Amino acid sequence: MNNTENNIAEKIKNHPIIRTISPYIDDETYIVGGFLRDFLLNKDSSDIDLAVKSGTAEKMAKFIADSISGYFVKLDDVNHIYRVVFENKKDYIDIADIEGADIYEDLARRDFSMNALALNIKSMQLTDPYGGVKSIENKIIKAISEKNILDDPIRVLRAFRFQSTLGFTMDEKLKQITEKHAGLLKQTAPERINAELVKLFLGKSCVDSLKDMDNCGMLELIFPEVKEIKKVPPNSHHHLCLLEHCYAVVDYVQNFYENGNDEVKAHFDEIIFGANPRQAFLKLAAFLHDIGKPATWEIEEGTGRHRFIKHDDIGAKIAEKPLKNLKFSNKQIAYIQKIIKYHLYPANVAMIEENNEKAVMRFFRKMGDEVIDLIAIAYGDRLSARGPDITDEIVEKNLTGLKHLLEKYLANKCNLTPLPKLLSGNEIMQILNIKPSPELGKIVDMLYEAQISSDVVTKEEAVEFVKKLADKAL
Repeated sequence: MNNTENNIAEKIKNHPIIRTISPYIDDETYIVGGFLRDFLLNKDSSDIDLAVKSGTAEKMAKFIADSISGYFVKLDDVNHIYRVVFENKKDYIDIADIEGADIYEDLARRDFSMNALALNIKSMQLTDPYGGVKSIENKIIKAISEKNILDDPIRVLRAFRFQSTLGFTMDEKLKQITEKHAGLLKQTAPERINAELVKLFLGKSCVDSLKDMDNCGMLELIFPEVKEIKKVPPNSHHHLCLLEHCYAVVDYVQNFYENGNDEVKAHFDEIIFGANPRQAFLKLAAFLHDIGKPATWEIEEGTGRHRFIKHDDIGAKIAEKPLKNLKFSNKQIAYIQKIIKYHLYPANVAMIEENNEKAVMRFFRKMGDEVIDLIAIAYGDRLSARGPDITDEIVEKNLTGLKHLLEKYLANKCNLTPLPKLLSGNEIMQILNIKPSPELGKIVDMLYEAQISSDVVTKEEAVEFVKKLADKAL
């Protein structure tokens, strides 16, 4: 064994999951793919994939599950991929049959050299036929072959995902492949594009990936709205064209996270919607935050000023279609729409003279769990809009206001208990003698808004409020 193999072997043989399953595997069981790559990058990883002798994956998975009091799960019976979930229901391993006659043929079918690695668990011998270790050391993403990319076109997007998350550079051959075959992404299931895209937005280098995706035409395939976004030029408030501004806001949100305190970082790292950290969806929302500007773009006669009236509200509505096409869930779409719709809100509150207490508390209550997210967007929006009409004084005042807003929220969030429901829909219908209708929904929403503003505090005040609304309607 060379030094690299010795280092990997020493770490992996003492890994708690590997140590647990070692007694139940045969001599032809290999750890493959990302787990080894991450070990070489000194990254913790619990995503363990095993490749075993063809025809034995299901039997071995069942045996291991029984032996460790775990759970056996069929992931893909066609391709013979099975999962063993440990008793704690958190740890798991995926087991698949070796594709081809041996491990060399299996690795020959993989996407990139850095993922074409295999380690025999019994002998601790590393198999690296395509220079994967060297690729990792040199931070290069290198395709095994053009054919392998064509066999599964999602790999053209996956290359950009690894560029984003690892900070690696594609070699020239892979760049040419992605430029040549970007259009093949149309043949890929949107669910798979979704999965790669969310991971891509988690990466520190996601803006570099987005720019390179745009250069090869892939970005407009995923988000057709980018074509219109490109048409909006710099103006008196923005020193960047709109697309570059969107990129910059994503970068500044990343900066906000990296420079945040432990509480802010924990908020960004929170797993939401079942599987991924909040920051992935926030950075996607940052990229789309001005998606409504092309549809609302006007240039004033005489002044030449560019105006985008209600672009926040309209943008939230426009974002729904591309997100649905990419199979984002209803909750994910609602979150991204909320960020787009209210991205101007924190800056407006921050600029109120003396940080009006009522306006601040209203913002906190109305935005709920997304207060920090919106402050981060507003921070990025301000720093990436430095046109000739925006003075250093304006920027400094806005940033100071946002900083104070964040500090106040972190100091008070534990005391922000949910508002009580003063009147139910049925009670409102009885009071006003009305039936279920869109009008009832509006009254419920207006009552909630009045509660947020502290204009209505008690049930008696709520009754009077809805009565006055009914009188005005009459």
